[in-house]
Amino acid sequence: MKRWGLLAVAAVAAVALGLSGTARATAPVVQARAYVVQSNVDGKTLAARGAETPRAMASITKLMTVLVALRRLSLDDEVVVPAVAARVGESSIGLRTGQRVSVRDLVIGALVPSANDAATTLAVAAGGTLPRFVASMNRTARELGLAHTHYANPHGLDAPGHVSTAFDSARLLRAALRVPIIEQYVGESRATLSDGRVVVSTDNLLGTIPGLVGGKTGHTAHAGWSQVAFARSDGVGITAAVLGSPSEAQRDADLAALLRYGLRSYRMSKVVDPARTYATIPVGWGRPPVRAVAPRAIVRPASAQRPLVERVVLPAVATLPVAAGQRLGTLVVTDGSRVVARSPLVAAGSQSTPGGPAKAWWVARRTVHHLVEALP
Repeated sequence: MKRWGLLAVAAVAAVALGLSGTARATAPVVQARAYVVQSNVDGKTLAARGAETPRAMASITKLMTVLVALRRLSLDDEVVVPAVAARVGESSIGLRTGQRVSVRDLVIGALVPSANDAATTLAVAAGGTLPRFVASMNRTARELGLAHTHYANPHGLDAPGHVSTAFDSARLLRAALRVPIIEQYVGESRATLSDGRVVVSTDNLLGTIPGLVGGKTGHTAHAGWSQVAFARSDGVGITAAVLGSPSEAQRDADLAALLRYGLRSYRMSKVVDPARTYATIPVGWGRPPVRAVAPRAIVRPASAQRPLVERVVLPAVATLPVAAGQRLGTLVVTDGSRVVARSPLVAAGSQSTPGGPAKAWWVARRTVHHLVEALP
């Protein structure tokens, strides 16, 4: 621990809180064309490459499709499968033109097995037509600050102008996870439709990474293998996105490595410790100084890459009497411009005001001391 400030008349002290004993996480080597890993602890981007370059994102699209559709439809609504959905092709839950199906089944179909027919049916049911729904997707993208995202369809199959970025994909997932039903189904490795059929998730990482909440996969010939995911452990939330990995296995390896790297980049730390003496404050009259302590512990996630800094604000001298537990000042712990914790500092013990004889004796002793010092 390195102290670089002293308690002074200004009553400010600063201390760098070292993280000795914590191995610094090293960013993994990632094969994806673009990637990003971000922390919700401090909003930091921990590692990235090509994360603002627009590129095809495949079925990550379906996060936006479900997000927009659920603003207009209820899970228990039943809708009719349009012909355009029945013939969209590729990943499917086998919907037929004219079939009635619940919105819940369509949400499951779009998020778990990543079915294109389910996503298209949701789009038509919520928007009336595909162009109107896609326009709503693009408006919502602007509302969410997805500056480099543009949709051409609700399913994510390759199309001119259908692009996003790793940054935008991570932000979209965080927005989608605020909807409880989306959070539920992106985290399920399998789910049951109302007709009893069991559908299996395209997310191979579910159940393999402690704290993995879920995410969304995507793959087309043009997009390559892509995925965005969110993991949470010990108060640390990590979002990672990879776009354009060369294979499914490499995508899984890339994403798992990024999530683990992000989680290893933080540790739960006692940033305010009631066992510490943050300063000793003189009280005068020859009495012992009062120790300034925190009344309770505060534990927060702390970066293993950067030291925390604490700022202690206390009076240069405490006025007697001082009671145990009396507030004396403030402790603020920061990580750059972010306040990690704030705590009062209180007196560890009491000091009474001396009586008249005690004060007179102290003055006499001080006078004699100064006279002795003045002698040649």
